[in-house]
Amino acid sequence: MAKRVLVTAALPYANGSIHLGHLLEAIQTDVYVRARRLAGEVVRFMWAADTHGTPIELRARREGITPEALIERAHADHLAVFRDFGIAFDIYYTTHSPETRRHAESIYGVMAARGDILSKETRQLFCPHDQMFLPDRFVRGVCPRCGAADQYGDVCERCGATYAPTELGDPRCSICGTTPTLASSEHLFVPLSRHEAFLREWLRSPEDGGATRLQPTVRNYVKGWVDGGLRDWDISRDAPYFGFEIPGHPGKFFYVWFDAPIGYIGATERWCAEHGEDAAEYWKRPGEDVEIIHVIGKDIVYFHCLFWPAMLHAAGYTTPTRVQVHGWLQVNGEKMSKTRGTFILGRTYLDHLPPDYLRYYFAAKLSGDQGDMDLSMEDFANRVNADLVKKAANLASRAIKFVNSRLDGQIGAPAADAEPLLARAQARLGEARALYLDFEHGRALRAAIEIAEDFNLYLTEAAPWKIVGADPERARAVCSAVVWASKIIAAILAPVVPAWAEKMARMLKLAAPLDLQSGADPLPPGLVLGEYETLAEPLDPAKLAAIIEASRESTPVSASEVAAAPAYEVPPLAAEASIEAFAAVDLRVGAVLACEAVAGSNKLLRLTIDLGPLGQRTIFSGIALSYPPDALVGKRVVVFANLKPRKMRFGVSEGMVLAAGAADDSITVLELDPRSRPGDKIT
Repeated sequence: MAKRVLVTAALPYANGSIHLGHLLEAIQTDVYVRARRLAGEVVRFMWAADTHGTPIELRARREGITPEALIERAHADHLAVFRDFGIAFDIYYTTHSPETRRHAESIYGVMAARGDILSKETRQLFCPHDQMFLPDRFVRGVCPRCGAADQYGDVCERCGATYAPTELGDPRCSICGTTPTLASSEHLFVPLSRHEAFLREWLRSPEDGGATRLQPTVRNYVKGWVDGGLRDWDISRDAPYFGFEIPGHPGKFFYVWFDAPIGYIGATERWCAEHGEDAAEYWKRPGEDVEIIHVIGKDIVYFHCLFWPAMLHAAGYTTPTRVQVHGWLQVNGEKMSKTRGTFILGRTYLDHLPPDYLRYYFAAKLSGDQGDMDLSMEDFANRVNADLVKKAANLASRAIKFVNSRLDGQIGAPAADAEPLLARAQARLGEARALYLDFEHGRALRAAIEIAEDFNLYLTEAAPWKIVGADPERARAVCSAVVWASKIIAAILAPVVPAWAEKMARMLKLAAPLDLQSGADPLPPGLVLGEYETLAEPLDPAKLAAIIEASRESTPVSASEVAAAPAYEVPPLAAEASIEAFAAVDLRVGAVLACEAVAGSNKLLRLTIDLGPLGQRTIFSGIALSYPPDALVGKRVVVFANLKPRKMRFGVSEGMVLAAGAADDSITVLELDPRSRPGDKIT
């Protein structure tokens, strides 16, 4: 029987939309799955939305809907975005399913029968105002590890530490803000120390005779937890909690990290039931010829490399054979931020650009380690334009268009002087196949671009357009070698940019899709090519700027702020203004005392302006692209002094500096005589 291969990505949480951080992992997993399929293997990609826990409960309360309605809406949103990005999952299910409940109860029952479940009286945070125990996300406070304020009760978003809600400093109820008290509650625990021998065996590397593949740094990280002493793991939460109630314990629910990974099994069972397969062939074959590969972020290593394998082993399920960990995504060198416009949703990206560009960029930067990745917008545009457009697509375009226009569309045997390059390209395809299967996506893509570089140079030096009149067969042989190389490039790109490979297959009139096995096969002499299809178009950096702008979180002015604002306000102007209406505009001489760039904006400067008897004003002006911050200090400028203050994300702007814009988007501030007195009225 062929080896069964099952791959999962981490489960996106169902209380929000899909953002680029989710897509980094989804694309990494999808490229891996596609590569193995294109190498001839049968691989199942089982996936689901993570739907339980306090954040779901809280958001549903805020919106006045049921948790079920919230997760159904989120699931539909997730599904649409992932499909539009070409993620080739077999199923995207939900953890709130009868299949997941059944397996959660089964695993719990087996562990309880083995003595792996302990009941202990614990001290939990209790809100006296709301009269309820506070699960992890119902309480916020100071992180006990790094001191960061306003952190959740289970994990610190700044340092990544995990802890119990009772360890928080200065705790408060997330619902009403009341300081909670401590009260007794029975909780259920898994004594992980009972599983230490198994975990140490599971953590052994294949080089040491083990069976589990972890990155060396991840393995050492997890072994450090084991060596430091395994703590009992609290697997229960008190109501209110959206999830599965624990059998035999009314009012107690499985902690989300107990049943969430079981969603992998639930999704598998659902898919198998719909396709005539048996989920037990994947999940109930410990020690058999089955691969279970998890792709996760480094923030959930603790759960996937300690709790999860221990649970599976104890209950007689198949344990993971590989856990591949990636780092976090930054945008323009910083943590994703809504105010800076770098917390980018997948749908926002798709509103401006095709998915292939992001798929290529992420894959080109992904490696087998778990280092963080930076999505630099400048690098994004440069890499896509340099690699895909100017090298790979340009090569295919030059050769195929030339053959179609000057050589009757027919290719022949490749030129003899191209054979060393073609042999090297074929070898690179084999290397790329192995690299993809080891999650070295970036190195695999580098092989494709190096082939394009080699053959662009070859084509330029051979110059078939110069010899086609005198020696058309030499020109045909040169171009035939280049077309073959373009086929190999397309095969390497196929797991990352599937549409590219599909277009190339049509242009080459291939009987079967391009894959990583037959991609290097030669083309038959005499083949008449199809019409050229555009493989990639230049990425306009302005579209990246538009994505940032569309993602920027604005701060609306509240009614109370408007009511409290100073009373100087210009009446609204009609389409054709009278001189009386214009007279209401109060223009004054302003002396620029200070000017500085605004963090998070590439257009705005913050000016401090002296208006003489009217005092000083802070004015935000969108002139940063035309003026360095120190260029206006000491200048006299024209200020629209009785403009209603405007609340912005960065503060309140108390006027306007008059400037003129040119057709090339440059801006010129209107400057006055340096002897003008600040505050003087301009008439």
